[in-house]
Amino acid sequence: MEERFSRKKHDNGFPRQAIDFCLRQANITSKDLDHVVFYEKPLVKFERILITTLATFPRSGDVWREAMLNWLKDKLWVKSIIQRELDVDLNRILFCDHHMSHAASAFFASPFKEAAVMTVDGVGEWTTTTLGTATSTWVDGSGGDRNAINLFEEQRFPHSLGLLYSAFTAFLGFRVNNGEYKVMGMAPYGEPRYADKVFKVFRQDSSDGSFHLNLDYFSFQHSTEHTFNHKFVDLFGVPRKDSDDFFTAKTHPERAREDPSNAERNQYYADIAASIQLVLEETLVKMANYLYQKTKLPKLVMAGGVALNTKANYRLLNETPFDEIYIQPAAGDDGGALGAALWVWHVVLGKPRQWVMPHAYWGQSWSDGETREFLDSHGIPYESFGDRDDKLIEAVVDGLTHKKVIGFYQGRFEWGPRALGNRSILADPRSAEMKEVVNTKIKFREPFRPFAPVILRDRAAEYFDYPDVEKHEAPRYMLMVSPIKADKQDQIQAVCHEGTGRLQAIERETNPRYYDVIAGFGEATGVPVVLNTSFNLRGEPIVTSPADAFNTFHNSSIDLLVLNSFLVRKPE
Repeated sequence: MEERFSRKKHDNGFPRQAIDFCLRQANITSKDLDHVVFYEKPLVKFERILITTLATFPRSGDVWREAMLNWLKDKLWVKSIIQRELDVDLNRILFCDHHMSHAASAFFASPFKEAAVMTVDGVGEWTTTTLGTATSTWVDGSGGDRNAINLFEEQRFPHSLGLLYSAFTAFLGFRVNNGEYKVMGMAPYGEPRYADKVFKVFRQDSSDGSFHLNLDYFSFQHSTEHTFNHKFVDLFGVPRKDSDDFFTAKTHPERAREDPSNAERNQYYADIAASIQLVLEETLVKMANYLYQKTKLPKLVMAGGVALNTKANYRLLNETPFDEIYIQPAAGDDGGALGAALWVWHVVLGKPRQWVMPHAYWGQSWSDGETREFLDSHGIPYESFGDRDDKLIEAVVDGLTHKKVIGFYQGRFEWGPRALGNRSILADPRSAEMKEVVNTKIKFREPFRPFAPVILRDRAAEYFDYPDVEKHEAPRYMLMVSPIKADKQDQIQAVCHEGTGRLQAIERETNPRYYDVIAGFGEATGVPVVLNTSFNLRGEPIVTSPADAFNTFHNSSIDLLVLNSFLVRKPE
């Protein structure tokens, strides 16, 4: 992800630094590449923009002007830009359909030989949702007789679950394509009292799961600035402002008693969040049940931005006949590059499979020598532990048990949106006060936002009401929200979000130091769970380098900083 290198949040420029890193990591140059593949088809996407813009003209005048500026400047010339930037032959540049890239990113990274496929996002070229099947041949000859992904049904723009959810994201005061997870975080504080209103702007066919938006309520199809219109506002009321303080009787009882009118208004927005979340979940469950009846395959793979809706994912696992679901950890467009590459390798070139994605630690690392050089050159005091990892872990566990917040930096950074123990902030999960501390004094973000519980994989069943949790892949990557068992909720108050948690379940083989910290904390406290959140401040990408990590440490109330085998402490 280019933003990790450029330090520009949501950087959508040409990914020069990310490409250079990948080539260095593989110890090759662009001349060694067999093919370069782009994860969607720009000409088809431009066709959709032109057709929909002309169909809604003159209201779409701003969309037309922006499209001409962006597309005629560079987006239409992706092939030429790739050729120029990488100096590769034009004949080696290929294009993969957007939703095929999503499907391939999930299936060819999964352990399955065959599976049903569901991809759901805002929009690709024209497609917003696909249903299909996938099969593959493995190097040992097992599996099907060829690699194939057959996407046999689709929904097309402007009918989109992702765009529906994004409209409510904007209504609730959050940034589209960035704040959808905030809607998920707000929803548990509400009740779905307004689902009937949502069904006035959206309807689903119960027979096959297909859906349609009532476009009378939306403006995303002809506006560059607004996703919903005045009719939407007439139905749902005044949109929430992002700057408004959010508190309810559930989140802050004392404040609600002092300011009941604002608490009541916020409760309305929480109820709206709960309503759109419920409608999304119900829609996906119906689609998945239809897909199972169509395919009779016991495994399901998913990708697309909507596949990051962790609450919906848990219901898909438990309320459909699928016995296992694999979700691409980088389910959004950041996983498109992987999917396009796997599609070329396995489908276009017909190569058999021999790889299953074992973890998400694919980013750049900095050696102990490079880390020490950074610390010394800036005169930063530190403790060096070298190969005495047990002593470093003791220091971290001691800090956690004394209510210290830890910046935890090691190895290669995570690929995808989740911090999974290599670029994480860790804290004691046992008291509710710690959630407030990390949200307001370190992350500088909304106090209703939840934190993830990370737990030892072999202890997860003790804390989470998640059937066979230790057997599933999704908990490795924080891809499902699970109910926390009633008798354990008080033990982990800082990561208990209205009785649920977006867990990460880990084993030692994948990340030994991270595992040993959780295990050590469990031995010290009896609770094998630690609070985990991404190592960044609000509005910034997750840290990449030791310098990034130290800057975040310095500019926040983080108490201790682990930089590989070094420990930095805040002055007392």
